Amino acid sequence: MTLGRNAVMLVAFPLFLLAMNAMAQAPAAPPPVPADVSPLYVITYVESRPSARSDAQALLKSYRAASRAAAGNLRSVVVRSVSRPGQFVVASAWKDKAAWDAHMSAPATQALREKLAAVRNAPADDRFHNSLTVGPLDNPGIAGAVYVVTHIDVIPPRKDDAVAAIEAFGGTARAASGNVRYEIVQQTNRPNHFTAFEVWRSRKAFDAHGMSASMREFRDKLSGMQGALYDERLYELLD
Repeated sequence: MTLGRNAVMLVAFPLFLLAMNAMAQAPAAPPPVPADVSPLYVITYVESRPSARSDAQALLKSYRAASRAAAGNLRSVVVRSVSRPGQFVVASAWKDKAAWDAHMSAPATQALREKLAAVRNAPADDRFHNSLTVGPLDNPGIAGAVYVVTHIDVIPPRKDDAVAAIEAFGGTARAASGNVRYEIVQQTNRPNHFTAFEVWRSRKAFDAHGMSASMREFRDKLSGMQGALYDERLYELLD
């Protein structure tokens, strides 16, 4: 049986609409990391199988050592979740994108990343940032320190308002009692996304800061801008 022209159109048109709708909903590829970002802050989220946590920790220690020895590396710190076995964050900083690219293309780095992928629950998630409000780039190792990594997501129209609030707050947070580091960096490909990386001498110091008037004021300002929950997670140093 041969379909008439109208019947073919009735079949084809809905398919065309479905295809156009899928194209409209497909996310655009993120822009590349600018070559002139210096320093380049990289936050890498790693999630291994809980049963392979020991293997992941050994690999991440090797990865940290290789990163610190690489040309152009300014910092490499690995922390692990205090409540979720197998969840880690690598907080590194590089002279520029070229230094990061050279590190990632090194055979030793590729081998380590492949071994990490073999014990993963999820792919390693590298997020690239420019500085916004930061302190010295060092690697303080303090026994009992509390490490905090927070993802801050605001709606795009309020990005500039968020930047102003973050820049005003950064210096105050670094001056808080018990603070070792407080930095907030901005994603290069999603400038309405930010990462806070904090180090506190103790849980008591962290809790006191969380209850401070300046912190409440900062969170109040963000509350009307947020595109997602204020995702604050606690870690300890992987030594």
